[in-house]
Formats: sequence, structure tokens, C-alpha cells
Amino acid sequence: MYSYLEGKLVEITPTYVTLDINGIGYNINISLNTYSQINELKECKLLCHFVVREDAQVLYGFYAETERMLFRHLISVSGIGANTARLILSSMTSEDLYSIIINGDAVALQKIKGIGGKSAQRIIIDLQDKLGKQELLSDLSAENIPVLHNTKKEEALSGLVILGFSKNVAGKAIDKVLADKGTDISVEQLIKSSLKLL
Repeated sequence: MYSYLEGKLVEITPTYVTLDINGIGYNINISLNTYSQINELKECKLLCHFVVREDAQVLYGFYAETERMLFRHLISVSGIGANTARLILSSMTSEDLYSIIINGDAVALQKIKGIGGKSAQRIIIDLQDKLGKQELLSDLSAENIPVLHNTKKEEALSGLVILGFSKNVAGKAIDKVLADKGTDISVEQLIKSSLKLL
């Protein structure tokens, strides 16, 4: 239904944005990889995937076509919903995920919250051949380093809670990352590092 949406960014968090298009605010769920590409922008274009559920209609937005392609492949796998697919895409780059699936690295997939042995094997079995026939698109650009600001701990915590982690557990992981890596870490790096501890 929606191929892309382009407009003014009126709100941006590590997990969703509000895009103002001609006076209508669209709430769009995003991954950390998309966040890292757009968090310094005032306006942006997001490629979209529209999910209709019994209880909701949800928009997912992607900065790059590669990420949208991987998202669509992931949700085609039995047992992998849109939020799980977003969590997978927030835990690693599109390039890394593509490589892990092509190489059949189930162990790497199991490090992601909510992905057990059976789910990891199912993703690889279902997608290895499909992705092997597709070239990884050339829009995998180097990630922009987000601007640091005082609310990065709160943003990281909010992002992890939205991704399904308890506030208490996520807060401890964030504190540990900040203690280990220092406060010069970006919000995106803070969330990614915390995800590895959860």
C-alpha cells in the first residue's frame, strides 16, 4: 500500500519516528540501523512496509532498500513477526545479517533475544537459498555516528523497553556498557552493546 513516505521529522527515537506529511503525522517503527542514518536529519524519505493485524495497522520504515528486503524475507518465515524482525535488524547491520544467513551461522542468530535454536534454523533453511539468489544491494553505506546528547541513556532505555526488555534489566545492561565503554558512546552503539548483554 505504501512504497515510501517523505516528510519532516517531528519526533525521532531509536525505535520509531513521527513523519509530518502535509499536516498528517505518521508514526513509523524503525530499526537502530535506520535510526543511525536519519537521526541528524530534519526531513527524510523512508521506504515502508505496512502490516495489518487484527488489532492494529502498523508502518515500518527503512532508510535502505536492503534492510526492507531483509525485513520482508524475515517476516515470511513461520514464527517470525514484524517486531522480532525489527529486533534482528536492530541487533546487527543488514550486511552482517545477510552474511550470517548465507553462511548458515545459526549460533550468531541465537544470540538475539527471542531467537532460539529452532527459529534460527528455520530462518536459515527458509532464506539461505532465497538470499543466495539475490545480490546484496549497494545501498549499504557506512553508518553515520549519531550526535551525543545528555538524554542518550534515557533514549537507549526507551528503545530497549519498546523492543521488549524490562526497564530494570535494560537499565542494568546500559549502566554496564557505560561503565565499560565510557560516556562517549552513541545512543545506537549503547543500545547495540546492551543488546549483546541481554
